[in-house]
Amino acid sequence: MQCRSALRLWSRVSSASASRFSSTFKAKNEPLLQYQPGSKERRDLDAALSKYSSVCTEIPVVIGDQEYLTQDVVFQVEPFNHQKRIAKVHRASPDLIKKAIEVSVNAQKQWDRVPLAEKAKIFLRAADMIAGPRRMDLMATTMLGQAKTWFQAEIDAAAELIDFLRFNVQFAMELEKYKPLDSSESTNALSYRGLEGFVAAISPFNFTAIGGNLATAPALMGCSVLWKPSDTAVLSNYTAFQVLREAGLPAGVINFVPADGPTFGQTVTSSPHLAAVNFTGSVATFRRIWKMVADNLDTFKSYPRLVGECGGKNFHLIHGSADVDSAIAATARSAFEYSGQKCSACSRVYVPASLWPRMKEGLIEKRKKLKIGSPVDSDTFTSAVIDGVAFRRIGGFLRHAHTNLKVLAGGQQDDSVGYFVQPTLVETSNPKDRIMVEEVFGPVVAIFVFPDKEYRKVLQLVDETSPFGLTGALFAQDESVIRESYDVLRHAAGNLYINDKSTGAVVGQQPFGGARLSGTNDKAGGPHYLLKWTSPQAVKRTFVKVSLDV
Repeated sequence: MQCRSALRLWSRVSSASASRFSSTFKAKNEPLLQYQPGSKERRDLDAALSKYSSVCTEIPVVIGDQEYLTQDVVFQVEPFNHQKRIAKVHRASPDLIKKAIEVSVNAQKQWDRVPLAEKAKIFLRAADMIAGPRRMDLMATTMLGQAKTWFQAEIDAAAELIDFLRFNVQFAMELEKYKPLDSSESTNALSYRGLEGFVAAISPFNFTAIGGNLATAPALMGCSVLWKPSDTAVLSNYTAFQVLREAGLPAGVINFVPADGPTFGQTVTSSPHLAAVNFTGSVATFRRIWKMVADNLDTFKSYPRLVGECGGKNFHLIHGSADVDSAIAATARSAFEYSGQKCSACSRVYVPASLWPRMKEGLIEKRKKLKIGSPVDSDTFTSAVIDGVAFRRIGGFLRHAHTNLKVLAGGQQDDSVGYFVQPTLVETSNPKDRIMVEEVFGPVVAIFVFPDKEYRKVLQLVDETSPFGLTGALFAQDESVIRESYDVLRHAAGNLYINDKSTGAVVGQQPFGGARLSGTNDKAGGPHYLLKWTSPQAVKRTFVKVSLDV
């Protein structure tokens, strides 16, 4: 009996402190600040903007507790003023990446043994720092480096990053509440181990919060990470990394490794210690990573987990029963906020002929009122696109539209000072034109007008036109139409919005991700995402002698 009592105590001890912690901690979404003229937050933001715009910050490779300055240097510039350098970025060589792998693998063995409740305190401390004294650093570096307005930076680099850190802690603690059943002869326990080896976190330019989450979610669950930021978002990502270290994250758990993309990909996928890839970016890059992993499959110590979010060709579908004013406002915001560079941005719209005159007039009028300029100006609606590559890619779609389609408004570009693309409305009579099929990732929205009586046919068209399946929005007041549409569109979008825009997923409210070519749909911002970063172990201990008798 003493042995059995001791074992029951043992089976609970791993989750005891976590259970106490989880019973008291409940995450809440971070309130948004408003940055009114003359307010304290606006003054603090202006000071931070002045601080970071007046220097060119030198950013090293950070492996363990060592910083490395290399010969491979690139500069991050302000997209809205591309002659202005704001960061000098040192990039890792293959040898440095291999060193980061070695440090990461060794750090993981110790980090994995730290109780979850202790890990959680570090990430909650980081969240509190971002909510308080470091908020403006994240805001300013995101605004300057990624051309986000104060509003777009606030919902990203402040609120969403804080939410990821806090909600992931809650979700992780809730995982540990589960206790396998015991029997009269044995007790059972389940522990959530981190993944052996290292996780390669490859983050995008468009959301500072995504970069933070790609690195911290695996780390929370006991993994070690090589964080490769986008060349066009290094400054904000490095700032977030510094906050994590200041919050007490041990050296080597997350290593900050700016690098050339192909060099990083080839090096990490050839390591036998690769445990997982956590990726947000283009389809082409994710496919290339997947193929490299497959090519090296015989060399890995375990099967690497591949988690990817790759954008979409997101739709707004308008039914004849829709609230037109709401559909107009939602479409303008979804298509043109952050210059259409959100993974979830609307880029194709289907409108019934009966509503098209009002929709057309409303969209054109809304677009006229949008101020395009420096993100530092408080009244700017959106600013430049991220870089020259994006500028030229979007330009190809604009040339196609001017030549073959009907440009209703916008369609101009100017890169003399910054990479500015005017918000553009395009009408097409061909629902399978490339502008309705391919991802633009810019402030260009294509519209197809259909006869009202063909709504059911258009439902199928929406589902079948694009190879993506990330987000979509349905605008209708008729409940029977909503039910029918949902049934047809169930695989067309991982995040489906009814009478709301296709953008704006909130951590803890709308877990985010899509399938088809949009990714592996692991739902960041929800409780199931964390299971990708753990290798659970079930442990049974029996108290009776095992015999040959059945």
